Amino acid sequence: MTDSEHPRLILHNFLPLHVCKELEFIHKSCCTVGYRPNVFSTTLSHLIATNCHHFIMPFIPIRERLREKAEEYFMCQYELFVEFTGLISWCRGASIGWHSDDNRPYLKQRDFAAVCYLNSYDADFKGGIFHFKDGEPADVVPMAGDVIMYTADDRNIHSVDEITEGERITLTLWFSRDASHDEDRKLISSLSPALLDVAGSKLHSYIPVPGSINMYWFPPDEASSFLSGFDIRCGRLHVLGFDIYPFQETSHLSASDSSHNLLELLSRPLLLVRDSKLFESRFLNIMHALQIVQFYIWKFSDLKTKVEEMTPDATPITSQTQTTDIDRLKSVFLKDLQLAEQFFGHSKPIKDAEFDSVAFSAAVLEWECYVSKLHKELVLHLPHWKTNQSIFCVPLGDVED
Repeated sequence: MTDSEHPRLILHNFLPLHVCKELEFIHKSCCTVGYRPNVFSTTLSHLIATNCHHFIMPFIPIRERLREKAEEYFMCQYELFVEFTGLISWCRGASIGWHSDDNRPYLKQRDFAAVCYLNSYDADFKGGIFHFKDGEPADVVPMAGDVIMYTADDRNIHSVDEITEGERITLTLWFSRDASHDEDRKLISSLSPALLDVAGSKLHSYIPVPGSINMYWFPPDEASSFLSGFDIRCGRLHVLGFDIYPFQETSHLSASDSSHNLLELLSRPLLLVRDSKLFESRFLNIMHALQIVQFYIWKFSDLKTKVEEMTPDATPITSQTQTTDIDRLKSVFLKDLQLAEQFFGHSKPIKDAEFDSVAFSAAVLEWECYVSKLHKELVLHLPHWKTNQSIFCVPLGDVED
């Protein structure tokens, strides 16, 4: 599509659906409260800071393809630099009016944008249609796998309709001609000490480390008092049918405990509960548990074929004290239960009747294999990235599981 006055490009089916699903898994496992009302985000720098550095690997080939496409289509004479890479989701009530992507003094380095849709209008969310103020195409209906690329200046002023239902998820990149805004150098400098802090590919090297409690509390203006709102990690678990229970004795829990003290439990070992059954698998923190649950959702079909010789590790809850503690924690972590359900409850990929506790047990092991492989890939890539001060795909052959 050529429009010299409003340079833009629509790429249909640019990303395979399995790649969209993998990025959706990463976002729903790791996101924090975002930069706009009712928006949640996952940046590469946040993944590194929370010991999820291995999750940047699936982004690398996508970033390369998009940068090459931008350089080609916009006829750039010099190499572009990736200024920002992030997963962004908009939930009910989120919208943005007419604007350009360089409309602030601190954004003037942005020359081109790429928005990759990871899920689809109508099937996964309502609203959220993208509009250009001038030129053609004027309207873009988000469909999983499609990409919009456009100049970040006032030649492509655009808006996004309000989300009325569901969660609209995108992978968004901005490119700059200015090398001083190269995201790669900043990420590499963060990666080096992060990986030096861990040894080999042992389990602790890829267990997520939660950020500040405030980063996960919605709405963010309630993140000092926690009097209303909800923890987005617990909200995502809740709409999928899970509650949490501390791994250690909970006799100290009482109605007098402050919300902040109880929220600290999310950074400690815990167990998952579903349908009044307690899973025996121990998770080191809420992020670890959320990743396993989201992995199970992502890989449900594959896991169903790998469970012949496994047995479920869930046992019925028989203690009234346990039930009381579970309800107490839910009342703290999900003060506005209805709001959490409005934001995250639109799409339940697996119905309650389809839940398979044996397949869930398999997910714990399969997740370890998946993140271990990504971690090995990252460790092998990092020396090449440090040498070149650039993040790119290195042909290393297959990495052993």
